[in-house]
Amino acid sequence: MVHDNDSFIREVNEELRSEQISGVWRRFRYFIIGGAALIVVGTAAYRGYEYWHSHNASIYGDQFLAALNLAKDKPDEALAALKTLEADGSGAYPVLARMRAATLLAQKGDVAAAVAAFNDVSKDKAVPDVMRDVAKLRAAFLLIDTGTYDQVSAEVEVMAVPGNALRNSAREALGLAAYKASDMAKAKQWFQDIAGDATAPRNVANRAQIMLDTIAASGKAP
Repeated sequence: MVHDNDSFIREVNEELRSEQISGVWRRFRYFIIGGAALIVVGTAAYRGYEYWHSHNASIYGDQFLAALNLAKDKPDEALAALKTLEADGSGAYPVLARMRAATLLAQKGDVAAAVAAFNDVSKDKAVPDVMRDVAKLRAAFLLIDTGTYDQVSAEVEVMAVPGNALRNSAREALGLAAYKASDMAKAKQWFQDIAGDATAPRNVANRAQIMLDTIAASGKAP
C-alpha cells in the first residue's frame, strides 16, 4: 500500500510527555534530542517493517526478534547476533540488523562507531532510499551533542526541503545543532521553518515552538 508521506510521518510519531522548558540548552538538551530521536527511530521501525513485510516470512525474522530481545540485557550478545544476521541473512534483515546494531553501539556509549555505522548504511546504494535517509538522520542526531553544526548539516540539510517526507526531522536536527553552536539566528530560522509548516507532526511542532520561546527569552536572536 502506498502511503501519503506526510500522513505516514504523523502516524509514526510517538506521544512524548509534555514538559515546560524554561532553562537553557545544557539543562534540557537530552530531553529535546531524545524526543526527536524517538521519531526517527519510529520512522525507521515502520519503514523497515513495510520493507521486510513484502518478503516471505523466514527464520531470519525469528533471529532478528531474538537479537532485539537480547539487546535489553545482553547488548554484546545482541551485537554478535546482529552481525551474524547481517552476514548470513536475506531480504531486508541484513540492513535492519545494521541499523539496530548502530543503535546499540550508541546506547553503549560508542557514539563515533555508531555514527560510522549509520554512515555506512546511508552510503550503501543497495539499501532503499528511505532507510538511507533514516540512517543519515540517526547519525545527525548523535552528532548534535558530539559534533559540529557543519557535521550535522552534511548529513541532513539536503533533506530539509519542501516535499521531503523527513524534512521537519532534518530541520529539527539542524536547529538543535545551531542552538548548541550558539548560532541563535540560524537556529531560529530552522525552528520557524517547522512552525510554519502546517503538515509538521504535532510533537515536532511543539518542540520547535518551545525552542523558539527559549531563543526569544535569551534575547540572542533578532
